Parts: sequence; structure tokens; C-alpha cells
Amino acid sequence: MIQLKTIDELRLMRESAQLVSRTLGMLAKEIKPGITTLYLDKLAHDFIKDHGAEPAFLGYGGFPYSLCISPNEQVVHGFPSKEEIKEGDVLSVDCGAILNGFVGDHAYTFEIGEVKPEIKKLLKVTKESLYKGIAQCVRGKRIGDISHAIQSHCEKEGYGVVKELVGHGVGRKMHEDPQVPNYGRQGSGKVIKDGLTIAIEPMVNMGTEKVKFHNDGWTVTTLDNQPSAHFEHDVAVFNGKPVLLSTFKFIYEALGIESDEEKPFQMEF
Repeated sequence: MIQLKTIDELRLMRESAQLVSRTLGMLAKEIKPGITTLYLDKLAHDFIKDHGAEPAFLGYGGFPYSLCISPNEQVVHGFPSKEEIKEGDVLSVDCGAILNGFVGDHAYTFEIGEVKPEIKKLLKVTKESLYKGIAQCVRGKRIGDISHAIQSHCEKEGYGVVKELVGHGVGRKMHEDPQVPNYGRQGSGKVIKDGLTIAIEPMVNMGTEKVKFHNDGWTVTTLDNQPSAHFEHDVAVFNGKPVLLSTFKFIYEALGIESDEEKPFQMEF
């Protein structure tokens, strides 16, 4: 059952999503060769708590950390560890927070120093596909239109779009209806309505779309051990159009990146 949100609920959801965005921006200043992902996990945990919220991932289904941190061939749900990140790595950081009774859920794949051009392109195309999916989040269209836009953009570049893992509705619970696959047919799936709130999150592999689920019950890696990228935004439908609840602007401020990619999806309510 899809839970459509009121204007007041959308305002609260924006606050929770933006706290996650600020958390990722804080982490962006710290991510560099030689640090451990356990260090990042503690920073995020303390930052979220200090802002009057709770880490949404900690204890969720038994998950033992506040961040999902997935380097290189790890697709999603990686455990923070004592292993140091290295120059040339990529690091997908997925963060969640519960504030005012609502969940923010938001992810970004970071480049560690200088990465290979082909990996840089994977990240670029994956992030582009996120915004192509968001652009389809319009009243009267269907979830399959989002899915198709993501899949077609990534597959034309030869990348593998993960099919076993999907985006999802988000609200008072981390995972609500509907599921939002990153593949599918135009015109299929649930009709998009005002008040819909979803987490759109392309998970895209350099090589094969196939993945391996590990014995820890969480970690997912590419089957061919090639790199993977993951970007995620929380999106609402308001007055028929897609509106971003989350933002990458805090990450970009930390990294000195200029971008107007979010401009079409910014609206006050």
C-alpha cells in the first residue's frame, strides 16, 4: 500500500533527508587515502545523534553499523572495517537518519584521489541515470518510466544494471511501497501520484549485472569483481512534478565541485 504524504509530512521528510545530506557533506571532508571506514562510521553516528536524530541503519534487520560503506567491487550494504581506503578506490557511502518520525536515505559514490578514467566515467553515467530517473517522476507517469530511463542510459554505455536490488518508497519506514527497480518497461508499474515519496538509487556495475550475496547476510559484490557505483536521492512528487528532498550540495561544497544538476528539481513547499 503506497503511503501518499501531506504537505506537512513532505516538509518533515525534507528535514530528515537534508540531515543525511549534511552528514554526507561532513564525511566528504574526511574521505581520503589512509582513513578507515570504521572511522567514517563513527563520525556519521555521532553527527546524526548530535543533531537530535537516530541512525536509521543501525540495528535495522540486525545491521550492526550506522553506514553502509561499499568500496570498489562492493555494490551495497558493505560493513565498515579497519581496512584503510587507498588512492584510486571508489567508495559508495549509504546513510540513513530518522528525524521527526521520518527516514532520510541517501547515497553517494566518492572518488578517492585520482581514479582511472573508465571508473570516473562509470560514476558519471550512473549519476546521470539517477537524474534521468528523477525526471520521469511526474504525476500520471508510471514507476516503469523511471526504471526504463535509468536502464537505457546505463546499458547504452555497456554497463550492467543490478536487478536483484531496487529503490523503494520511503517515509515513516525505511522501505515502503512501491519498489522502484532500475530496469523495466515504459508505461509499466504503479501510477505516480502527488504525495509519492521514493528513494531512487541506481546500482550500476562496470561489467556484468550479476552480483554475489555474501555469507554475512548483507554484503553484495559484483560477480566479476569489477567496480560498481551507487547514487541515491529521496524524491517527492508535488504539484505533479519531482522535487528533491535530499541534495548533493553539501558534498559538492566540501569537494569544490560546481554543479547545477539539481536545479530542475528544486522547489519550495
